[in-house]
Amino acid sequence: MTSPNFSKRADALDALRGFAVLTMVLSGTIAYKILPPWMYHGQEPPPTHAFNPDLAGFTWVDWVFPLFLFSMGAAIPLALSRKIAQGWDERKIILSIITRGFFLGSFAIILQHLRPFQLNSNPTPQTWWTAFAGFFIIFCMYVRLPKSWFPWLQKSLTLVAWSLCIVIIANWQYPKGTGFDLNRSDIILIVLTNIAVFGSIIWLFTRSQLWLRLGFLGLLLAMRLSSTDDGLIKLIWNQSPVPWIFQFDYLKYLFIAIPGTIIGDLICSWLESPDRKDETDFNWKQQQFYLMILLSFTMILILLIGLQGRWVWQTTLLTGGIGLSGLMLCKNPTTGTELLLSQLYKWGFFWLFLGLLFEPYQGGIKKDSATYSYFFVTTGMAILLLIAFAIIIDVFKKRGWMALLIDNGMNPLIGYMGFANLIWPILGLNDWEKPIIDITSTPVTGFLRGVFYTLIVASIASLLTRLKLFLRT
Repeated sequence: MTSPNFSKRADALDALRGFAVLTMVLSGTIAYKILPPWMYHGQEPPPTHAFNPDLAGFTWVDWVFPLFLFSMGAAIPLALSRKIAQGWDERKIILSIITRGFFLGSFAIILQHLRPFQLNSNPTPQTWWTAFAGFFIIFCMYVRLPKSWFPWLQKSLTLVAWSLCIVIIANWQYPKGTGFDLNRSDIILIVLTNIAVFGSIIWLFTRSQLWLRLGFLGLLLAMRLSSTDDGLIKLIWNQSPVPWIFQFDYLKYLFIAIPGTIIGDLICSWLESPDRKDETDFNWKQQQFYLMILLSFTMILILLIGLQGRWVWQTTLLTGGIGLSGLMLCKNPTTGTELLLSQLYKWGFFWLFLGLLFEPYQGGIKKDSATYSYFFVTTGMAILLLIAFAIIIDVFKKRGWMALLIDNGMNPLIGYMGFANLIWPILGLNDWEKPIIDITSTPVTGFLRGVFYTLIVASIASLLTRLKLFLRT
């Protein structure tokens, strides 16, 4: 595979990542107990939200994390191809992968140590101020300033922020009299750390051998199936020299990230197309593009309703019929964008239907413990959403419509920590949280509250992106 031209970012992929981050914020800020079950994790229904591992089902909240995993996987070929184009050898690239893993893992541990309810289960003003300060400390630790700024400023900010963070965390007395603990970490970020490292290394050594990469999924499938029975595989699977940062079970999410790298390869090929920027005369009719958007959103909606309602065979047949008809829309691509959309659709339909065929296995689709149906259905749905975003941005040239999502996708760590360490402390310090909860106690207002908080976080991340202040690990 040749090295792509990175004169332009893959805006649709940024929008997908931004959508994942903001729906993650929304899912964590909507009212508890009073909304319908499909507004929460499928296995944590209201009003008690007690976890029920035997409850099959799938909601939009369960889709959020796989969206981010898929986006990470798809971004791997873009990031590493840039390094290859710059002449980096494999050893240097592997070192950069491990370095990135270190900083993302440290972000997971530091962020968890500075979250309000980790600092104190009953937050005081000191707790809120510390968490609030934690946002700016972490920001200065990981921010990448514009190159036009003074170089010494970047180094000074980083050094001071890391020093201050170490002092706070080392001296803070956490609940139950504990201090700093490597096991006190954000599990989502820890999983992303593992996927970023292993997914990147796998892509690096299989970048020209797609079947070998898919073969790795077969090996992973065999290991995961064998890990439930006594034997060597189970012994290996359940062991780790550093369980606080790595466990073999985390690698199951490569079932989402590796398909994501395949899509990333396709995007790389599209980005390097010399006539990509000048595409204005498409062979496909405008109605075809509209139908592809409608078809993508329709299938996503059918899957969310059908799998949560447990109309499995009806959902499978309906999705399969619509999906097959959609193949007619992808015929005879002539431009680079049409070819990309055609390939994306075929891969999306493949992973989606594979997941539906797995649905009866393991007691139905579930997020925890994640089933094979969950991995592949969510992957297919992510590709369908990516197709819709790509048509809006790259065919209809409506980037402005997606600007908020794109900005957040380019700066996802801001959104990830924005509410807990910025908005929440402001609410706590001003005693605003309880009155807001009291006036948003109905299902509609409880949902709108989450939308309002999400828009605030999105606006902050968008502003920082436009100021070219990016958080990077």
